[in-house]
Amino acid sequence: MQELQSIEQWHDLWEESASRTVFLLKHSTSCPISAEAFQVFQDFIEAQQKPDLQFALVKVIEQRPVSNAIAEELQIKHESPQLFIVKNKHVIWHDSHWRITTDQLEEQLAAL
Repeated sequence: MQELQSIEQWHDLWEESASRTVFLLKHSTSCPISAEAFQVFQDFIEAQQKPDLQFALVKVIEQRPVSNAIAEELQIKHESPQLFIVKNKHVIWHDSHWRITTDQLEEQLAAL
């Protein structure tokens, strides 16, 4: 999993979505709901065998400019935790909070 620490890294990840599907989690290190979503995300990553997937994380408190740039550029209201699936430079799915579940991620993966 790549941890985004700059807006340039975010832009590189966006470009990479043209060739690989990207799962991006915006995570608050001070929120218990976000901690649960982060664990779901980590478990999901560990179970994946597909090389054409890229997984990334942005810590919204520590990397606020990156988090803000994502919200602004995608024109999707910031929430945390928040998960995006990006393919071919388009957000094909996003959700937040308790709706970030293993079942939901598996369903979205199957739909790719």
